[in-house]
Amino acid sequence: MNPIEDVRNTAREVAAEAEYVRIGLSGLESYAKSLPLDRIQAPELDTLHHYTGRPVDTVAFILTLDAVNFGSGYFPHLRKRPGLSGYFTVATSLTESFRARGPFHAEELSRITAEGCAAIFGQVMDGSPASELMGLFAKAWNDLGQYLLARFGGRFERLVDAADHSAARLVELLAAMPFFRDVESYKGREVPFYKRAQLTAADLALALNGRGYGAFTDLDRLTIFADNLVPHVLRLDGVLVYDKALVERIEGGELIPAGSPEEVEIRASAVHAVELLSEILNVRAMELDYLLWNRGQRPEYKARPRHRTRTVYY
Repeated sequence: MNPIEDVRNTAREVAAEAEYVRIGLSGLESYAKSLPLDRIQAPELDTLHHYTGRPVDTVAFILTLDAVNFGSGYFPHLRKRPGLSGYFTVATSLTESFRARGPFHAEELSRITAEGCAAIFGQVMDGSPASELMGLFAKAWNDLGQYLLARFGGRFERLVDAADHSAARLVELLAAMPFFRDVESYKGREVPFYKRAQLTAADLALALNGRGYGAFTDLDRLTIFADNLVPHVLRLDGVLVYDKALVERIEGGELIPAGSPEEVEIRASAVHAVELLSEILNVRAMELDYLLWNRGQRPEYKARPRHRTRTVYY
């Protein structure tokens, strides 16, 4: 089976059986028509906070960054750069490192420590949740380095070459690493999301202008990159309706456990809701993800708590 289609199909099944989250189907068409589709433009890579260089070096940056593009449940404890979010703190720190010294070699990644990650990302190893995140970052990079050495001669671009311009195949290749294997269990079935693996294909296409290592023939089949922001926007906009007790837990700052029925339903319902919106509007799901993610940067969305989960998947 195609892993991206697996995401789409299982999300639909979970949404149909969900107990804590439902999609407000009656208002879906009017909501779709209210979306400012004129604001969907071809996204451009933010080169202030993201490194670009020779194509092979850009590939190395995207794979290195997306290997640690997680930790939103830890971000309230992260030492952030002034005016920057958790994600942009991580991306900017890595960008500065690449600009100062060039790409990391696979061998370096395979043996980097939590302390080494803390030095790169400006954190202190003091036993806090941020320290735990640095340990997870180190594990993610160790896995990536070892995988590149074992399968691809230590070359980042050879991993991408092996996908043969297929985003679905790239997802399969990345999912061989535990922190990219974004699959949860729900009522006896496996529910894949592959958030970061799908995002890696999109990021490569963006950073390389859809050419060379960034050319994928099936990019239009990507689902949304299921995390905790797009579901938050859809909830506040009335598209997703959460169980009252779940809302109270989220707004009270309680962590929603990774892989719990509530967390799986939130992510799967968001995926399926955007698939339905995509069908109504004849717009790609990844374009709606971009639109809704940017909507989530507005103050009225940031003012309300979104669900927090400590996970390596987002």
